[in-house]
Amino acid sequence: MIPGFANLQRVCVVGLGMTGLSVVNYLRRQAPELEIYVIDTRAVAPGAEQLPANVALYCGGFEQSWLNQADLIVASPGIGLATPALQEAQQAGVPIVGDIELFALAVSASGHAPILAITGSNGKSTVTSLLGEMAKADGRQVGVGGNIGFAALDMLKEPQDLYVLELSSFQLETTSHLNAKAGVYLNLSEDHMDRYQGMADYDAAKQRLFAQCEVAIANQDDPATWPKSNREYLTFGFEQGDYVLAQHQGKAWLQARGEWVMPIDEIALIGRHNVANALAAIALAQQVGISLAACAQALREYHGLPHRCQCVHQAHGIRWVNDSKATNLASTGAALNGLMLEGRLHLLLGGDGKGADFSELAALLAPLNVAIYCYGRDGDQMMPLHPSAQRFETLEQSMSAIASVVKSGDMVLLSPACASWDQFPNFMVRGETFAKLAEKLSDSVVALQ
Repeated sequence: MIPGFANLQRVCVVGLGMTGLSVVNYLRRQAPELEIYVIDTRAVAPGAEQLPANVALYCGGFEQSWLNQADLIVASPGIGLATPALQEAQQAGVPIVGDIELFALAVSASGHAPILAITGSNGKSTVTSLLGEMAKADGRQVGVGGNIGFAALDMLKEPQDLYVLELSSFQLETTSHLNAKAGVYLNLSEDHMDRYQGMADYDAAKQRLFAQCEVAIANQDDPATWPKSNREYLTFGFEQGDYVLAQHQGKAWLQARGEWVMPIDEIALIGRHNVANALAAIALAQQVGISLAACAQALREYHGLPHRCQCVHQAHGIRWVNDSKATNLASTGAALNGLMLEGRLHLLLGGDGKGADFSELAALLAPLNVAIYCYGRDGDQMMPLHPSAQRFETLEQSMSAIASVVKSGDMVLLSPACASWDQFPNFMVRGETFAKLAEKLSDSVVALQ
């Protein structure tokens, strides 16, 4: 039986990959008798070889009859509900959900293990993983998943005391029964404008979280994150909020509803934006009784996720920093705001811009000692941002050019402000490529100069 759905006979899963496979495996565990059909618009569906023989697969487009005749459609977050094929099925009366809805209904049916949820344009993965570390430091068995790269439904295989979910706007579109103990909306900045009709539309998808959580937490410094309804909510912020920075013993400290947590200079994460992330994580942690001592322990020990302002190589006095997860303007802006430079910054920008306007970056770049290297499909859009801009086709070509001029004290930063899909399968592969090239090129830096 699938919690939340009665009398299902045919389920159509749209989109394979990690999420689609987790859905198929969950459905087979819960209801072995179900007829399961999988559609993937790619010519070659990733993970197809892992499908059971009795699961039908259609690749390269949509098989409309499978959609229209299904009792339930489970759509991948990457497939918009406005897709005509899904619209036709929905008008025919077929309900459409995502994997997070199936997960939430299953957790609710089990009657235990609270959910904490994180959404926002930037910082979601850091807050999600940091919160998981806080829970572990408090002795909890915790499942961490969702948009962070571990399928939510796969967490149901092991009993957990707590679930921590990173949720994208895409995932929230198809989720209605999250029933989270608490949820935070970190920030809002322009992203995914190729999918939404504007910022209000994008924000509305994020705001769906607040209708599905007991305690709402918003960013005091970003009014866009405040709940649109009249409900009560908690806030975190730099100067005002329930979770805030305050002076104590001659230093800036994290403060949680009047209680001192720790000085911010003891936080292992780097950058002002990560101070805000720490406050948000503490706010969520307190809603399920995680101690402030455990929060402080995690903050002293947690050094962050790969591909997020991560120094991947250092030699000859040069730091090569991988911030490949910066797939939008605000992420790159946060990285630039948090920098401490001795020499020159060599900044790699470009990729799939997702319809964004990058002009705001010009003001951030203007006061910096920087040279920018623009590559990829939308590299031309970056060229007007700074007089130093140079245009290249690929990331490797850009980095080879940097290696010929970079000097001791400089930093090479991949913070592209774009998605990776024009040249890489995902931001992880892009970051791994950067790291390999950094090590390779570093050995040639001295010889090239």
